[in-house]
Amino acid sequence: MEAKNIEPVRVVARCRPLLSREIQEQREPIVKVNQEQGEISIANPTVSSNEDPKNLSFDHVFGPDTSQSIIYNEIAFPLVDSVLQGYNGTIFAYGQTGAGKTYTMQGNINSGSEETKGIIPRAIKQIFSFIESTPEKQFVVRVSFLEIYNEQVQDLLNKDQKSPLQIREKRDFGIYVEGLLSLPVESVAEGYQKLVIGNQNRTIQQTRMSAMSSRSHAIFSVVVESSEAGPDRKAHVKVGKLNLVDLAGSERLSKTGATGLILREAACINKSLTVLRNIICALTDPRARHVPYRDSKLTRLLQDSLGGNTKTVMIANIGPADWNYEETLSTLRLAYRAKSIMNKPTINEDLKDNQEEVEKSKGQLNGFQGEKLGAEIAKEGDGDKRQSFDEERKMIEIPADPVDAERQRLEETQKVDDEKKILKEEASQQQEGMEKLKEKLEEKIVVEQILPQKPHEQGKDLFPPGNEKFEK
Repeated sequence: MEAKNIEPVRVVARCRPLLSREIQEQREPIVKVNQEQGEISIANPTVSSNEDPKNLSFDHVFGPDTSQSIIYNEIAFPLVDSVLQGYNGTIFAYGQTGAGKTYTMQGNINSGSEETKGIIPRAIKQIFSFIESTPEKQFVVRVSFLEIYNEQVQDLLNKDQKSPLQIREKRDFGIYVEGLLSLPVESVAEGYQKLVIGNQNRTIQQTRMSAMSSRSHAIFSVVVESSEAGPDRKAHVKVGKLNLVDLAGSERLSKTGATGLILREAACINKSLTVLRNIICALTDPRARHVPYRDSKLTRLLQDSLGGNTKTVMIANIGPADWNYEETLSTLRLAYRAKSIMNKPTINEDLKDNQEEVEKSKGQLNGFQGEKLGAEIAKEGDGDKRQSFDEERKMIEIPADPVDAERQRLEETQKVDDEKKILKEEASQQQEGMEKLKEKLEEKIVVEQILPQKPHEQGKDLFPPGNEKFEK
């Protein structure tokens, strides 16, 4: 393992343009972006113009005219490159609802235009471009896609999921979601396909603030495992994990007009974002003794991204209109504070378990592709069979992490312990029943000594009428 390096969370701010609705309502822009100095200025529209605007500086700032490609190349490309070298990386977009978080993270992947694509599809393309240009290494790429809706974890790639997934933690494995599908992908097209399928299953609603308001936090994860021969002629394995997080937006109910189900969704969203805010404050306060990661599912899953073994970028998405002054200022202040969070990223390298997993995964994928159905398809030339082969190949699951075996062993041990506990309780209940029966028999003996009964009546009143089991 590499020595741990300490580095801060990188924080950038992106301001979207005025929306058509805001232009029609004659809303005034109150945000100014100075990209050269990395500074955002925001003026209070409710006071005299003599008050100086509030200025906050960040690692990068981007104005309304900044393209998607510039955003990606400046902040995401270096982080994805680090993941390909074996680091963990997280990019998450934070801000008010309607501030452009989903556009930044995903963009419009169905438009056919490269320019409108966001960080996630561009990251998929960068990963496979790197793999194609690195033939001396072997790679396995897996993706998963989940949402946290009303504080319940849902697998967006598993249509057969019947109950919420549970978050678990193992000492040598870290935090993970039990039962979450992690599917292999072998091309940019397959990666896009998983992203599209997951988005179709994600929960969205229309509110006054956004026609397509995300009602859940979404995490698209990519695990890249690489193996190459080292100077010692042994396979050296690196495993990098990329978390791309599209958070639901904070909401002021007076603006969104939320009622009923949307109101309950907003309450859950605001609660988890409040916990995120508390964690950022705790991590940047030297007097804080506790960081409340466990107070929400979102922060539990982001625990390693805030103060842990991850390179992290936070994108603060804001709107320029005067009616969002308080929300915009709140977002910028929290983002500014997040700059002080220190992470300790390390390269995940030379892990024997991961080495075995990569070898098994590559063998399974190659064997399945080349032997199981390849000869049959070539022989028959059946188009339907080829399509079936492709679909089946896509759905192969990489063997579970080696710690799953230990988890299964612990679960089986727990199951045995539970069964022993049940048997013990049943034995205790039987013993208690025998003692009560003994007491009744002793009472009966005393009664018989005082009032002897006829032989055919003895013992009859010990058992209530209708209890044939004992009467027999």
